[in-house]
Amino acid sequence: MNIVKEKNTIIKNPETKDFLADAFYPETSEKLPLVIFAHGYKGYKDWGAWNLMAEKFAEAGFFFVKFNFSHNGTTVESPSEFGDLEAFGNNNFTKEMSDYDAVLDHFYDNPKIDKNKTAIIGHSRGGGISVIKAFEDERIKALVTLAGVSHFGYRFPSGERMEEWEKSGVMYSENGRTKQMMPHYFQFFEDYKANEQRFNIQYAAQHLEKPFLIIQGTDDEAVKDNEAFLLNDWCKNSELAILENANHTFGAKEPWTEDLMPKDLQKAVQEIIIFLNNNFDLL
Repeated sequence: MNIVKEKNTIIKNPETKDFLADAFYPETSEKLPLVIFAHGYKGYKDWGAWNLMAEKFAEAGFFFVKFNFSHNGTTVESPSEFGDLEAFGNNNFTKEMSDYDAVLDHFYDNPKIDKNKTAIIGHSRGGGISVIKAFEDERIKALVTLAGVSHFGYRFPSGERMEEWEKSGVMYSENGRTKQMMPHYFQFFEDYKANEQRFNIQYAAQHLEKPFLIIQGTDDEAVKDNEAFLLNDWCKNSELAILENANHTFGAKEPWTEDLMPKDLQKAVQEIIIFLNNNFDLL
């Protein structure tokens, strides 16, 4: 089977700024289910083994899209490097929701797409955003989270650190891989507080009436498995897949130089493909 790879398509979003998306799909005359993948915090579309994951979904008969959030710190010129830390510092959940909408708008009208079969997948923080997007957007028929967060507010500092952040206007977080000091401007928290009801993952999960697959590893150092249990408890139509000994990135790292996905990510992808096929067959 021939897999088409359309890399680095520019998506225009007047509300944020231009960003890039990739589409992987099989060469066929049949209409294909659309699957859109959202990366997490300090992530990007080409991180680790995401390209291998995209190929696997295309081989399974999906039109698979992955994209860079406009303010994730990468640029259109260098999509795999954090070359715009000012943009990173000015990112917020409102911008990410807007980007999600822009990428869905762009690919939803593609003649290769079966519009009745659209799913989204989110990793980590992208999982939390995806829960809210699935709740808000009737075009989306199924949802998957990979190590998805259950609450945004818990991740902000408190006490003296919060006071210091508000006073100085900026807080820094070191990137463990690149050693860059990555800024967060206080507007990030202000945007969250101004839209706290909208960005309530629990509310979205409790009111979500779409099929939802929650995948979580037991050795996740960033998102503990109790968050997956909470998501599963809240949602009336969810399935929970716990992967023993899997970490936050399901064995992947950056750079990923092997020809195959790590075993835990292979397991996760297989679970997702089965879940989507089962639910799309009902549509």
